[in-house]
Amino acid sequence: MKRVLFATALAVGVAAGYTVPVGANDSVMQATSNPSNWALQTGDYANQRYSTLAQINKDNVKNLQVAWTFSTGVLRGHEGSPLVIGNTMYVHTPFPNNVFALDLDNDGAIKWRYEPKQDPDTIPVMCCDTVNRGLAYADGMVFLHQADTTVVALDANTGKVIWSVKNGDPKKGETNTTTVLPVKDKVIVGISGGEFGVRGHVTAYDMKTGKQVWRGWSMGPDSDTLMDPEKTTHLGKPVGKDSGTATWKGDQWKIGGGTTWGWYSYDPDLNLVYYGTGNPSTWNPTQRPGDNRWSMTIFARDVDTGMAKWVYQMTPHDEWDYDGINEMILTDIDIGGQTRKGLVHFDRNGFGYTLDRETGELLVAEKFDPVVNWATHVDMKTGRPNVVPQYSTEQNGEDVNTTNICPAALGSKDQQPAAYSPETGLFYVPTNHVCMDYEPFKVSYTAGQPYVGATLSMYPPKGESHMGNFIAWDAAKGKIVWSNQERFSVWSGALATAGDIVFYGTLEGYLKAVDAKTGAELYKFKTPSGIIGNVMTYQHGGKQYVGVLSGVGGWAGIGLAAGLTDPQAGLGAVGGYAALHNYTRLGGQLTVFALP
Repeated sequence: MKRVLFATALAVGVAAGYTVPVGANDSVMQATSNPSNWALQTGDYANQRYSTLAQINKDNVKNLQVAWTFSTGVLRGHEGSPLVIGNTMYVHTPFPNNVFALDLDNDGAIKWRYEPKQDPDTIPVMCCDTVNRGLAYADGMVFLHQADTTVVALDANTGKVIWSVKNGDPKKGETNTTTVLPVKDKVIVGISGGEFGVRGHVTAYDMKTGKQVWRGWSMGPDSDTLMDPEKTTHLGKPVGKDSGTATWKGDQWKIGGGTTWGWYSYDPDLNLVYYGTGNPSTWNPTQRPGDNRWSMTIFARDVDTGMAKWVYQMTPHDEWDYDGINEMILTDIDIGGQTRKGLVHFDRNGFGYTLDRETGELLVAEKFDPVVNWATHVDMKTGRPNVVPQYSTEQNGEDVNTTNICPAALGSKDQQPAAYSPETGLFYVPTNHVCMDYEPFKVSYTAGQPYVGATLSMYPPKGESHMGNFIAWDAAKGKIVWSNQERFSVWSGALATAGDIVFYGTLEGYLKAVDAKTGAELYKFKTPSGIIGNVMTYQHGGKQYVGVLSGVGGWAGIGLAAGLTDPQAGLGAVGGYAALHNYTRLGGQLTVFALP
């Protein structure tokens, strides 16, 4: 099966017969094409999380040793990963979102630090821990989106603030947990707060000044969503006038959710940025009849104007909190003997989607965990899932507990990013293997207050005890190639390398390396705390290193991170992951590995 590596084509340019479009940000393209660096959280614009470094390979990875460590000085959940640009590593923390620049030529000495002063009242407004998914680099600047929604551009050499801008208001429930994406002369940022009735949006700021260039809302009239009713398409058909309000009752779209706290990818050739939107507000589906467009939707937007070229709504009228914010991985892929410009997305709802990233055509939609039961399949003509009435939380009604829904609200995969290897043509996916009981109740909206309207309990699927799998996925066929069981959800981002290995971390704190072709475990090492960070790699002084942040937390680890004991706290996660207390404790450490 022929697969063409999209990102590598960008990196090697003419040698591969591919011309990098003029519009691509030169500094990002240069940094990401050098495997010694790790310049974006997802490795490259295509979100493949693949490195051509091969000094560490499947034959010698068993010899990995800890090279050095760095304590962040902050507890709570450590998501994301460090960046490396040349001889400098940039490390971030959860709230208060400190940033450290470490000199790799001088034993990791701290070159500068940025310690923002944020209002601690932001913390209670953050859903599911005080995490931050990391920094981005472009044009000699390091970009940080703080919990209080302040977007900051820091001088990469000195840490001096070049500009800052406020993207939202925590008093209304607007916060941030995610990274940003520098594209061309802009910085693309999202917003968190769907559990507080925040209406989602994506915003482009001028990279040099911080001035707002455009903002595309998730729902609302066409002037807000930046949609052309005749040119913006959904599965090949025009969306029609004001599609972002037509499927909402009255003005409820104004507090409709659809927040944008996930990952962003970019195709320089098509000049499109891709991302997903989150759950509609409230979690009680009876209070928001209709498809609730455009929550739970993949967007393809023109970077220059923000105009939406196409959209695809995966879970119309969501009844289970299956946010659609997970990463979009771009790679050309063979479908039925034809090479397509592919976009691969592993959704919270348990379906792995392959779409044509140019047109939005749906090519594949299959379950990537066999226990998924809320829907039987996705209709390939309409794109709609066929919902099983037994697991419909709306059909069963308010104050009725619908049991044994799979997956749980945190999905078959949450934000923890997958990886893709052009060597094997496979996608490597960290997953949750968890089901739930879900009871909706009536709730009223007050700005800055939780707007959830459901009580949840989480647990492993019936007859099973493990809560996670790490899988290899064939996106052309929609099939699992191999699957490794894990005691808890795999909440760490994966890394694939040219050494024929794939790395990931576990909630107990293990860094693991597996054979990319077979899944056979080749190495593991237990770090001081549970890993919800994303594994990265870089080269310095001719030597390859692998780094990962450990510090248990996130939604799955919120009980430990926030000291919660009520089983239904953390939107049901505290009870589901109660046993995690027996395996790890809080921490905040970077661990870097190398061969002796």
